[in-house]
Amino acid sequence: MEENKIKHLEFIQNIITRMNTNSFQIKGMAITIVSALIAIYASTSNVVFIFIGIFPTILFWFLDAYYLQQEKKFRGVYDNVLGIRKDVEVQSFEMPIDKMKGQEYCFCNAFWKKTIVWLYGSIIFCLIISAILLQLSECVIIIKCK
Repeated sequence: MEENKIKHLEFIQNIITRMNTNSFQIKGMAITIVSALIAIYASTSNVVFIFIGIFPTILFWFLDAYYLQQEKKFRGVYDNVLGIRKDVEVQSFEMPIDKMKGQEYCFCNAFWKKTIVWLYGSIIFCLIISAILLQLSECVIIIKCK
């Protein structure tokens, strides 16, 4: 394999690694923010903080899906440079992710990928169930006090 092709593949691999690192950090930030909001709830007993945790979780889900989509596109470029696929013509040191089209590169496909649906979906589900149960327990306590 020629030296320019190897260097091109290394550049693409570095970008893929960066996208993967960003995705990992987003997951960590989402969990940290949700944990902070739960801690605020624990100190204030205000269920609103649990509901507020749903909004950043959804935002992080979209952002994570975006990085996953970008990573998939760069993997497509990598495969084309390597010669595994031949659906897009890639020039030397070109990164034509805008040419990566189709179902496998679609944002919706990345958004509903099992790896992130389970994480963000379970966080949102747990927040909703917790908030509802806590709200109901507060109502029961108020009724018993009367």
